[in-house]
Amino acid sequence: MRNAKISLALIVVLAALALYIVLPVPHPQWLVRSENAGQPTPLELKLGLDLQGGTQVMLEADLPEGRDLQTGAMETAKLIVERRVNSLGVSEAVVQNQGENRITAELPGVNNPDQAIETIRSTGQLEFVDPQGQALQQGMIINTTNKPSAVQDYLTSAGSDPLATPYGETLFETVMTGDVLRTAIARQDQFNMWEIGFELTGSGSEQFFNYTSANIGQQMAIVLDGVVLSAPTIQAAIRDQGVITGQFGEQEANSLAIQMRYGALPVPLKVMDVRSISATLGQDSVRSSLIAGLIGMGAVLLFMILMYRLPGLLADVALIFYVLLNLAIYKLVPVTLTLAGIAGFLLSVGMAVDANILIFERLREELRSGRSPRLAVEAGFSRAWPAIFDSNLTTLISCAVLYVFGNQFGASIVKGYALTLGLGVLLSMLTAYLATLTFMRILLGSRSQRSEAARAIVGY
Repeated sequence: MRNAKISLALIVVLAALALYIVLPVPHPQWLVRSENAGQPTPLELKLGLDLQGGTQVMLEADLPEGRDLQTGAMETAKLIVERRVNSLGVSEAVVQNQGENRITAELPGVNNPDQAIETIRSTGQLEFVDPQGQALQQGMIINTTNKPSAVQDYLTSAGSDPLATPYGETLFETVMTGDVLRTAIARQDQFNMWEIGFELTGSGSEQFFNYTSANIGQQMAIVLDGVVLSAPTIQAAIRDQGVITGQFGEQEANSLAIQMRYGALPVPLKVMDVRSISATLGQDSVRSSLIAGLIGMGAVLLFMILMYRLPGLLADVALIFYVLLNLAIYKLVPVTLTLAGIAGFLLSVGMAVDANILIFERLREELRSGRSPRLAVEAGFSRAWPAIFDSNLTTLISCAVLYVFGNQFGASIVKGYALTLGLGVLLSMLTAYLATLTFMRILLGSRSQRSEAARAIVGY
């Protein structure tokens, strides 16, 4: 009984903590991991693309004919795309390699898909170019020694452009590339105009200083992927940091800063497929899932009470404790919920009930064989446990295989299902052994309750 009371106290504490996390009340900053310093906000469930709405993009390596894909190039590209997407502020984005030459990116809640796609697929080849006395202007497409095919690529993909024609045959010298950058940040100047402030590496600052000090009063073109962003006049020698100015909007400045900050992709990417899911569809899916889940939970709780009476009621309390633990972990990790993930969670609820049914049926057999209620509880749990463990272990193995498969082939739906089902199975074993066993021990702790509990379990 002493152990049972300690276990009960632990359950009460865990249930209280889980309830605090699950309820939509303000939580401390360290728990929420919020960027708003000193502003407590509620923890929220992270919803996937199919529930929140957003955009799914499939990108494929776009290599020139005769050029092979280098080993590790797609993995590096995936990491760069992932960093770019996260810097866009996309909540719970999923970026995965698919096959040998494709990348899928799921962007929940994206308001401007075109801007996001352009940001993540741009090669981001930043160059500081010597204009060679030519009057370069923002928007011109030029050839450089680092990117000599820029004009031809542009004319092929977008058609003729008047700004591209004046210097279409000229090859401008690339003085430095974006490798000399330490960081780049979009910000507003004193006139509320958007600009990109950048800092240089140690070796880059020396290189930049030597060029700018020798060309004061001359232009220096800042070029991204062959497109002139700005061609400012060098007013003074620049050593450690500088500013890129132009007619930038907020989104354009942020996009440019991200591309500069996270470097060039090792392989050019082209968009193979774009799928958009409306937020309305996601809200309808959430609503339908909640209704189905509540109906299913209610039916399970009612079945346990009708079938096992008082012990069934205790099992229902353990089941509610199990649901609270799941939801708390979903918020803390956080786990991104999809429709498939919700299905995995609901299936794990059924498996949690299965464990209680196995235990109670084993209890009935022990009581009918003549054991006392207290001994029947201990024997019933110990003899039902191997069957519970073995069945759950096979499910966990299946979940591990599904998770690896989903991760390998970019099937986030499969991953979500495997994750929530596997997590639910682990927690169901904990609650079946800890909560239900503790409740039964407390129930049978009083002699006056033993015969009534025994009759309730056996059913006579």
